[in-house]
Amino acid sequence: MSDFTALKQQRKAKETRSYATASQQRSSPSISSASRAAQDEPTDSTNDMEVIDIANPPDDTLSTPITGLIPLIVNGLYASIPPTLDVRMSSGDSGKGRGLYSKYPRRPGDVLLSLKPHVAALSNKNLEEHCSSCFAPKRGSSRRCTGCKVLCYCDAKCQSRDWTFHRQECTAIQRWSSSSRRSGSDSLVIPADAIRCLARIVWRKQKLGHDSVWAREIDALQSHRTSLNKDPNSQESQMYAQLAHALVHFLGLNSPQELEEYGMQSAADLVDLISRLTTNTFTVSTSALEPLGACVSPAVALINHSCDPNAVVVFPRAGGESKKDEEPLMQVIALKHIAPDEEILTAYIDTTLPREKRQKILKETYHFTCQCMLCAPPPVSPIDLREAMWCPKKCGGVCPLPTEENSLTRCSRCKAPVKDTDAVLDAICIGQEALNKAEALQVSNPQKSIQLTTKLIPILISAGLVPGSHPLLALSRLNSSLLITHLPSTDPALEEVLSPGVQAQAQLQDTTHTTVGRKEAQEALDDAIRAATRASTGLSQILLEGHPVRGIALAELGKLLSVDEPDPAHVEPQSSPSPTPLGLTMTPPAYPPSGPPRLKLAYETLLRARAELVIGFGGGKNEGGEVGQSVRKLAVELEKEMAVWKTGVKNVLEDRAKPARS
Repeated sequence: MSDFTALKQQRKAKETRSYATASQQRSSPSISSASRAAQDEPTDSTNDMEVIDIANPPDDTLSTPITGLIPLIVNGLYASIPPTLDVRMSSGDSGKGRGLYSKYPRRPGDVLLSLKPHVAALSNKNLEEHCSSCFAPKRGSSRRCTGCKVLCYCDAKCQSRDWTFHRQECTAIQRWSSSSRRSGSDSLVIPADAIRCLARIVWRKQKLGHDSVWAREIDALQSHRTSLNKDPNSQESQMYAQLAHALVHFLGLNSPQELEEYGMQSAADLVDLISRLTTNTFTVSTSALEPLGACVSPAVALINHSCDPNAVVVFPRAGGESKKDEEPLMQVIALKHIAPDEEILTAYIDTTLPREKRQKILKETYHFTCQCMLCAPPPVSPIDLREAMWCPKKCGGVCPLPTEENSLTRCSRCKAPVKDTDAVLDAICIGQEALNKAEALQVSNPQKSIQLTTKLIPILISAGLVPGSHPLLALSRLNSSLLITHLPSTDPALEEVLSPGVQAQAQLQDTTHTTVGRKEAQEALDDAIRAATRASTGLSQILLEGHPVRGIALAELGKLLSVDEPDPAHVEPQSSPSPTPLGLTMTPPAYPPSGPPRLKLAYETLLRARAELVIGFGGGKNEGGEVGQSVRKLAVELEKEMAVWKTGVKNVLEDRAKPARS
């Protein structure tokens, strides 16, 4: 069976992840958690030509805009976009501006676009344990930059590949650190990934020339400078001011006026650059969707948003060591069947959130209002399970969740009304408050966070919320993550068998391994399996089949089920349940099962996970990415183990059937 150490370490990296509020909210100068690229606002055509120059769009607009799709002249830009895709402009009242369109029919799991970002930077917490070139995790000894002594690399080849960007950055980090020490800071202070991304863009543009294709692709990114909050005391204005001040300081300049040598003639140019970054930044993630840092890709940033997307952006790392020179490789994977001339759409935010929260984040971060089928559904449409509860009459139907504005709700199937809506509203309010508190405590006091989530989940379930509804799903995912991360061990020598990298990661997150008895460890493992099942069920209700988040959740559940049981129940004598007068037993089967049934369930879960991963992380040569490949290997191992078990049982039965020798 599988070693659970790797799974626990994967979950530790997710401890600071929010399961209720999208990470795109710009509450600090660092935007390493920003997940997605820009939404182009509706742009009207300026003439009746059939094409528009994407690098030099016209400024004037007609009083009567042209509607439809207009091909764009790219003037040598976006060479990384394959000929199977087309850059077009959708105009008119409902137009989204620039976008990517498929020329041919595509199937779920097809790789639509594969490229390396223009610029990428690890977040500060990952600098020690990951290569700053290929973003691979540290394996054994690494090569540290002898100049700044901050960035690490797999080997000399990775360091050489990154030197194009790190040459000037190295000096800037040393200057930044020296300035911090003069200010009285004892620890090494490193600028956030957002600042390092901005600086790498500025230095690269200066080296290649401001008229180079690379620079023009950066300049063609959507900027929302004119839509920014004009109040200097607003959170948005203060964030931009902090980023601008930090960038000027990191570049070694004394004032914004000195930015002229980098092609910025005014403060407006600096704000444009920052807006392009904050609006068009993607999160670089591991193959298991753990955030690593930030990156910018102008070609992928052309893709528009939908809360019901037909594609997803991932970093599958399917090539292994032989292809690490291409990493971090960014891929756009089809989640649905896509027809010719259909637009490619991805989600910029966490689509497990309810409509009101999604709209708020999109408006604040990307300055547009989404009109997708989830946000503006037709009059007759299924109830969104993100905001639903079970029928009070238990007919199998669902009801929309009541709101303060509209507390009247009834079942979509039997039309039974929900009577005690105040109790439902109170449960939702308490659940949201507990979620906010649990997220704030998940690092500083994880046990308190576990207690909060464990206590509130049954309250929301008893109020009737379906597994995919908010905030029940968010609480379930956080609870599952925490329980897996802090699973106790029955091995007192666990610290000695961990690799140095794992131990360093544990020390970084101040995570300790609790050693307990076998019975307690079994209970903790079963609790984690039940929590992972609850989270996976909720995700399956609201996300497309094959969505990478669904696939990862199933893979984690399968790995949990495959872990050796510390105190298996099937080896202990159990009393049979008392039969009813009709001879039927009313005791439901225990979950999770124990012994061979658990092994079989693990195998089946892993097969389901791989089927979804092959879609979400790409089929063909990708084979579901690094996680899909590992799940396949584990499933093969379990299959062999089950075959051995069946053979053993068969042999025992045959021995019993043999007559005794006289």
